[in-house]
Amino acid sequence: MKNIIKVFLIPVLAVCVIVGCAGKKDNAEKTRDFVTVRDGEFYIGDSVYRFVGANFWYGGILGAEKYGDRERLAKELDYLKEIGVTNLRVLVGGDGETGVDSHIEPVLQTAPGVYNDTLLQGLDYFLAELEKRDMTAVLYLNNSWEWSGGYSTYLEWTGHGTAPLPKDGYKEFVDYASQFVLDDSAKQLALNHVRNIVSRTNSVTGEPYSQSPAIMSWQIANEPRAFSNEGKRALADWLRTTARTIKEIDSNHLVSTGSEGKYGCQVDLDLWAEIHNYPEIDYANIHIWPYNWNWIRRDTKDGVVEDVDSACKYTLAYIDEHYEKMQGAKPIVLEEFGYPRDTMGLAPGSPTTGRDKYYEYVFAIIRDSGKINGSNFWGWGGFAQPAHATWQRGDDYSGDPAQEDQGLNSVFAADSSTVAVIKKMTQSLKK
Repeated sequence: MKNIIKVFLIPVLAVCVIVGCAGKKDNAEKTRDFVTVRDGEFYIGDSVYRFVGANFWYGGILGAEKYGDRERLAKELDYLKEIGVTNLRVLVGGDGETGVDSHIEPVLQTAPGVYNDTLLQGLDYFLAELEKRDMTAVLYLNNSWEWSGGYSTYLEWTGHGTAPLPKDGYKEFVDYASQFVLDDSAKQLALNHVRNIVSRTNSVTGEPYSQSPAIMSWQIANEPRAFSNEGKRALADWLRTTARTIKEIDSNHLVSTGSEGKYGCQVDLDLWAEIHNYPEIDYANIHIWPYNWNWIRRDTKDGVVEDVDSACKYTLAYIDEHYEKMQGAKPIVLEEFGYPRDTMGLAPGSPTTGRDKYYEYVFAIIRDSGKINGSNFWGWGGFAQPAHATWQRGDDYSGDPAQEDQGLNSVFAADSSTVAVIKKMTQSLKK
């Protein structure tokens, strides 16, 4: 059990004192500015910051000595930097039991406030590697979906019984998960976790996380939802309270929600706008999933290629309605968008005609409309070679978490045509 440590909460005031005093760099060392927001734009220093990024949820795991692959991590980061992808959206870590079907492994938080120290050090290493490469990360701390624990695990820990899995009944899962935003005890455990992570000092660099230029944003959760109309107000209040707590500990970094947009707010666009106009929230998020949201036909494999125009039409409409609500007051990041392979294939290098056309369209909106300030496609599979259609212990990590077909939405280095589309976009941002 030497890899497990107990984290006892430090009062917030004490944390702020520690963060304010520790880790001051020698003036002779190279320093980098944090990402900031003003006038509806991201900035690094005095330069506008617009980015093409990737979802790389497993980055911290790759950095862990016992569980990951630091050689692969270096190779992935160098390749991403080479093609111009410099912003990565990353899961801080999973929660709950091991051996749960469709959950990622290994698990960071094995019980409330109990952490696998090797994985924490893996996250430290990952951030240190980003700092070396002048790359940035968005770190999300919770998840409304079951694949990393999140809502379901906190509810289990507060006596709500075993969580159902979406694959065994979506309504049953939603009914269960909807209890999270209404349960003060579950939310308190999640807030304790936020305090523990945000106040951490990096074991590799010796600097508090609050001083790391590699962190662009702390993100409250992956796709936080109320899962019920009853919980809408509670969702908004929880997000604002959590954001305020993060700001109290770390005033250097941005805070974001991780929201899908109106589909993460019970299809209530006004609620999404209200939440993202809170002063504690620095910028707005939306996600777009044409296949999952039935914007293309799901009853035939041909729909992935033949229905791209439909996907593009709905995508533009979704972006437009969110932009109109925000009216340029804050940046908007399209931080998840995914599209399957042709004929729902999985293998690295298999045809991506539909995906390439869709990515080109999305990137054109980002480049030309001025409505989107950054993006993260889902997800980077890089040099992974998935051994099974369903993830099994010992398999390479890819862009698709354990509950999804491995390779379906991943962009691998072997996907030369998609990589070319991405690289063309990153080069256009430099002009």
